[in-house]
Amino acid sequence: MKVVHLFTRDLRVQDNEALTLAADHEVAFAFCLPADFAKLLPIRSNSLIASLAALQQDLPSQLAVFKNIEELVAALVEAQVEAVYMTRNFDTNAMLWQSQLAEALFGAGIALKLVGSNYAVEPGTVRKDDGNPLRVYTPFYRRWSQVPVPAPLKVDLDAAKSWQLKGGSIPEATESPVKIRAGERYALRTLERFMVSRAASYDTLRDRSDLGGTSHLSHALAHGEIHPRTILYRLGSSASEEVFRKEIAWREFYADVLFHNPHTLNEYFDLKYARLRYDDPSEKQALLAAWKEGKTGFPMVDAAMRQLRSTGWMHNRARMIVASFLVKDLHFEWQVGARHFEEHLTDFDPASNSHGWQWTAGCGTDASPFFRVFNPITQGEKFDPQGDYVRRYIPELAHIPGKAVHQPWLLVDGLANGYPAPIVDHATERLEALARLKELSA
Repeated sequence: MKVVHLFTRDLRVQDNEALTLAADHEVAFAFCLPADFAKLLPIRSNSLIASLAALQQDLPSQLAVFKNIEELVAALVEAQVEAVYMTRNFDTNAMLWQSQLAEALFGAGIALKLVGSNYAVEPGTVRKDDGNPLRVYTPFYRRWSQVPVPAPLKVDLDAAKSWQLKGGSIPEATESPVKIRAGERYALRTLERFMVSRAASYDTLRDRSDLGGTSHLSHALAHGEIHPRTILYRLGSSASEEVFRKEIAWREFYADVLFHNPHTLNEYFDLKYARLRYDDPSEKQALLAAWKEGKTGFPMVDAAMRQLRSTGWMHNRARMIVASFLVKDLHFEWQVGARHFEEHLTDFDPASNSHGWQWTAGCGTDASPFFRVFNPITQGEKFDPQGDYVRRYIPELAHIPGKAVHQPWLLVDGLANGYPAPIVDHATERLEALARLKELSA
């Protein structure tokens, strides 16, 4: 039987259930570019291009790339393809696209076989005893941990009978501020480095923005260059590795929440917070621009925002700090920040992005209470104690040693190199945020 494996967010060969079944037939390989590909910033489009280019190196025939479903189906009909194998997707937009693809293939007389997922435990699997989904992480994690996860699948494409589907080629990369390192092979090497040098200290160093204590696997997970099953298979039973296992579970929890509540991609999980009084970004464009450009006058916030702009990635602790600042110091809705992250993050994941923002904004499932307002100064002193992270991304403050860099306005020459003074008074804005919260119960 002549089939095609259609890659989506599973840009890998190993541990790929759909590809395993497709390889039992005469198989060709295809990818359909996202509808907004032409509008993506270079840092995002190059991230995808790098992943596709790396994938191509592991395929026995050329990856056929298409601009839309119509182009893809036309090529499949011309080639007399009988079935398309694809990893099932679970986020809001991907499920809509999946439905459109299924309809188009049905009309062309081609079967769509959705197999597996990009999660260790498929969204919708973990439920309460009464069958309802869970809204709180800890009980979700307990049940998630009890679901058997099989060993990673081995795929031998060398033994497969492959053929070439006519289609476009991988787009050329455009100029970008950062070189993207991507692909399954790189992801597996990254996992190996993490297990050897960082896994044992993950629980104590993961929140330190100045140290490389995280796994750096988020890009690979977002593009499906590695399956979480592969990661979990390597983890032992140490306390530190258990903390990392819980971080994998957080990703799966958010995917489960979005699957059951697809509207929360852009809307509030807790609708009460839609009534909170927020400021209009169009009326305070200078404040929003300062946040986006890393010029708020709060070094920890600005270092993180500049890291995002220059590398396409941001430390997870820093993500919480800048999110709190946008929502509770500048009083903008969380969607404003989520859209900015979507534009710049090379590890953009719909569920993790939307619900990570809603967690900090106090309106998500199992969220941090809204009245928990991060102090950007003390957060910096705690998670970048010597100021190395700040100085790495803010050259205007390179002359300030130690933790004094977190309050440069207190020094005679702290702002001498053009770094701005704080654009707001944090203590005042914290009280304003709490006052607005109180209005909801008035």
